[in-house]
Amino acid sequence: MAQPQSRTFHWEFENPAEAIWPLLADTVRFNEAAGLPRYEVSETAQPDGSVLYEGRMKRGPFTIAWREIPVNWVAGRWFEHRREFLNGPLKDLTARLELSPGPDGRGCRGDYTLTATPANLLGRLMLKTGFFESTAKTFAGLAADADRFAGGLSVEPFTFTAPTPDPAVRTKVAELVAAIEAGPHGHGLAARLAEHLLTAQEADLVHLRPLALARRWQVEERAAIELCLEAVRAGLLDMRWDLLCPRCRIPKAAVEALDGLPQGAHCDSCNIDYERDFSRNVELSFQPAAAVRPLGSGEHCLFGPMSTPHIWLQRTLAPGENLAEPCDLPPGRYALRTLEPGPECIVDLAEESALPEVTLDNDSITATPAGQAGRTVLHNRTARPLTVIVEERRWVRDALTADRVTALQAFRDLFSDQVLRPGDEVAVARISLLFTDLRRSTELYGRIGDAAAYHLVRDHFAFLGAIVRRHNGAVVKTIGDAVMAAFATPADAVAAALAVQHEVADFNAREGGNAREEMPVVIKLGVHEGPCIAVTLNGRLDYFGSTVNMAARLQGKSEGGDLVVSQSVSEEGAVAALLQDQDCVHETTQLKGFEQPVAYCRVRL
Repeated sequence: MAQPQSRTFHWEFENPAEAIWPLLADTVRFNEAAGLPRYEVSETAQPDGSVLYEGRMKRGPFTIAWREIPVNWVAGRWFEHRREFLNGPLKDLTARLELSPGPDGRGCRGDYTLTATPANLLGRLMLKTGFFESTAKTFAGLAADADRFAGGLSVEPFTFTAPTPDPAVRTKVAELVAAIEAGPHGHGLAARLAEHLLTAQEADLVHLRPLALARRWQVEERAAIELCLEAVRAGLLDMRWDLLCPRCRIPKAAVEALDGLPQGAHCDSCNIDYERDFSRNVELSFQPAAAVRPLGSGEHCLFGPMSTPHIWLQRTLAPGENLAEPCDLPPGRYALRTLEPGPECIVDLAEESALPEVTLDNDSITATPAGQAGRTVLHNRTARPLTVIVEERRWVRDALTADRVTALQAFRDLFSDQVLRPGDEVAVARISLLFTDLRRSTELYGRIGDAAAYHLVRDHFAFLGAIVRRHNGAVVKTIGDAVMAAFATPADAVAAALAVQHEVADFNAREGGNAREEMPVVIKLGVHEGPCIAVTLNGRLDYFGSTVNMAARLQGKSEGGDLVVSQSVSEEGAVAALLQDQDCVHETTQLKGFEQPVAYCRVRL
């Protein structure tokens, strides 16, 4: 019987493990840079609820198939990736990377171990004739790239040569860049985006996220979002709506338009069904238009720690196994669950909290404070192998969720046709709404005449629209002389409302004229936030529910020249900071349609 063979290679890094880990644990990017071919994956649910993963890759006339074993890792410390082959020269192959502190606390050390078992004579010859050494040489070069990037000595994580575009493609891309910059949404970034599309690794382009671009380029998030939206209109990018699994956070359904968005999806990896929510798991992502740069199909790596960076620990335990695992978790809220379907447990870790001791039973997961800082203890009390997961509860940092992008004026201006199916509705966990109205508008029409009043109202709509856009919001609709605007955060809604009242005097002065001096525009404002549903009404995305009604009713309590904010909004951290130097009066009133008295804050300006 063939015996496994193993080689360990040692890498020294100038930079610490926390800087090296995100690069080497990004196995999709790493494998692409190493020139490893893509492969196809099938996922088959098993009777016990687990999932069988099988990979398949064609090399010349041969097709190699294998089973992908779920990766084990502890973030920042080690990962282990194993394949068990169904045919071909090898029986199995395991790669393990361990990072440890460098001498005297400087940098870190990487120990990379390859272990393989030959399946036949070809496999024995392959392992004897340089397989380990050639693989390690390629990987060592990429490790050196990672160290340079971590130290700020290079602009890309790994040395990578993108396909050379046809000269005609270059010419067309230059035309598209010019078209984007001719509009209001290019922000001088179109050429940079185009170069990124032509030269970046595919790992950066399959799910291009404008928030990640903004962070990397150190530009405003709204500028990066608007750039990508305009690039879709120009033909440089394609857009897609991804329905992310709430567990693994990988898209399991994708459509090009909102009217094709399914009610929910099934995640084969997690073996769960889940529904959609604009605020939680519907994401807008982008990728290069096929005419600009076609992307390949298949996977460079199915599993990998940085494919699910919210997971800090993933560890398979044999039946009845107990183990202690060094692990460092920052303070925060975590979910403890298994990769297989089953219950989960939520724990909160404070600054000095010891890590929990985790026990897996047939019907439960329990966490007890018997662990210690930097170390957790895991117990599998069942008769089957289980993979325990410790994951952060915070959502994907760079996900451009549907609630946010549909509340941007650029999206509504550029993609007014992106609406839900008639009769369809989607939950929105949180949305912030601003309602405005003109005080004494009937008197205004009588005083200055219908034509002058009409032009005045239109001018004031433009005035409000510019402020809403500047504060990352969108005008949903106008109702008579009133405006309904949506924002992704309450702080943006309140900041926009304050700007309206601070700038309306300039608006009146700028227009001038005896009529304006005689009867200046005075605006009433109300802000509230909460859950609602998104629907299509009159050919546009709209919002309905008690949150909408509350915001409208609060605007009715405004006297004009002030701002009325619901108590829940006024107490939100970022809003409280905006209002701390304002003249605020807290009041309670009975609002039509609401049984209980409503508390609110009146901001006098």
